[in-house]
Amino acid sequence: MKKIVLALASVTLALLLSLGTSSSMPKDAQALTAKPNIIFIITDDMRKDDLKYMLKTRSVLKNKGMTFENAFVSHAVCCPARATIMRGQYAHNTNVWSNTASDSSSTTSGGWRAYKNNGNEADNVATRLHDIGYRTGLFGKYLNGYTDTTTVIPRGWDRWFATQQKYFDYNVNDQGTIKRFGSKASDYQTDVLSRKTNTFISASASQGMPFFAYVAPKAPHAPFTPAPRDQHTYDGLKAPRLPSFNESDVSDKPSWIRQLPRLSDSKKQRIDNQAEKRAESLQAVDDLVAGVVGKLSDKGVLSNTYIFFTSDNGFHHGEHRIPYGKWRPYEEDIHMPLLVRGPKVAAGSTTKKLALNTDYMPTFTDLACSPDPTLCETLKTQNNWYVPDGRSLKSVLEGNSSAWRNAILLEASAHYSPAYRGIRTVNTSTTTRRKYVEYAGGARELYYLKSDPYELTDRYKATSPPSDLVSQLSSLKSCAGNRCRMAENGQ
Repeated sequence: MKKIVLALASVTLALLLSLGTSSSMPKDAQALTAKPNIIFIITDDMRKDDLKYMLKTRSVLKNKGMTFENAFVSHAVCCPARATIMRGQYAHNTNVWSNTASDSSSTTSGGWRAYKNNGNEADNVATRLHDIGYRTGLFGKYLNGYTDTTTVIPRGWDRWFATQQKYFDYNVNDQGTIKRFGSKASDYQTDVLSRKTNTFISASASQGMPFFAYVAPKAPHAPFTPAPRDQHTYDGLKAPRLPSFNESDVSDKPSWIRQLPRLSDSKKQRIDNQAEKRAESLQAVDDLVAGVVGKLSDKGVLSNTYIFFTSDNGFHHGEHRIPYGKWRPYEEDIHMPLLVRGPKVAAGSTTKKLALNTDYMPTFTDLACSPDPTLCETLKTQNNWYVPDGRSLKSVLEGNSSAWRNAILLEASAHYSPAYRGIRTVNTSTTTRRKYVEYAGGARELYYLKSDPYELTDRYKATSPPSDLVSQLSSLKSCAGNRCRMAENGQ
């Protein structure tokens, strides 16, 4: 470890000398140690309203930090969403459109293969934070298609503990070695990830290095397996019965929704059973979050650590007659939980600013660079960092943001529906909320969410879509970097 610290000090000194500012070495060395730690916890298929089942998380994060009322994902399926998080780019720039590649040579379809073959592992949140001087660790799911028998460790990660498949009886790539976990209670995946994350926190804090932990448990993804201790915690729980549940009249919806039958009693029971197991599986994640906060406190680094908690996409519980799944542009798919605790984040605060999963990478980089911007500017030039599509949430977290986006792009390849591109808006000054979606083949949907938050009435057939939405969506469809931020602002 001493060699690593000395190497980092040498790099920092070389950079300072090259900039002719060696006299500021004591200040910059202090800034290096003052970099905030960052913990990013991402669940799998968790809905925004699932937070009500996580009492500890709400206590240690929601009550002690900021709640984002309008946090979204652009592409509501696992691998595209996670690729966007890693790169800070929309799917049309990562070229990751689905969870699996259609053939062995595919670079534009999906899964880890597409992500890797498109060069996305060369420059992302891990490589940037590592280069800035962070000790980086991944615990849990990386990307779909990166199986639990893959031994490759992507560039930029110092600690690698990757697994994806199961809650019990699974393999893990532990620093390049495949290890097996069985069916004992202590093998439950979420608990294993919790222990490994806390060990990483302890080791990093003891070494005096800033650290970044990407923590990705499987819960509450199918097969919705709770930890043995949490079985029966929510016996008899029913799924939410939103006004859109088992929607009676879908005549205004696209054909792939109109063809769905009303939910039978047996399907309703299956939906309720799934909701019960999902809520129970989240109890171990609740313990994980509380354990992370406790470990940070024990090591004396909680006050200088940002903790982000969110999900990769949502999940349907019978809304619009959809019995399960995601991928669609409806609110159940795209509207995410997002809680953030950290330095300068007001306890119990709430923001209505639009946040998107394109924002995590630039936010983490911004937070890491703030104590030592000179180093980051040098690295940006030396490594030719690309400009992400998202924007830093730092000013929002600190309560001093001014101008902000009023729209985000929704996009997906064909799956449950034809491929689509859409726009979801929030105007915080007028509280206007609208959604307009264009599908390949010509179908369209238009919702005024302030008066119709459950998307019961498609207004497209009754009125032409507002020209400003059509124009802004056109700008967003192929945007990149700064042009995305301009398009999201309506410029």
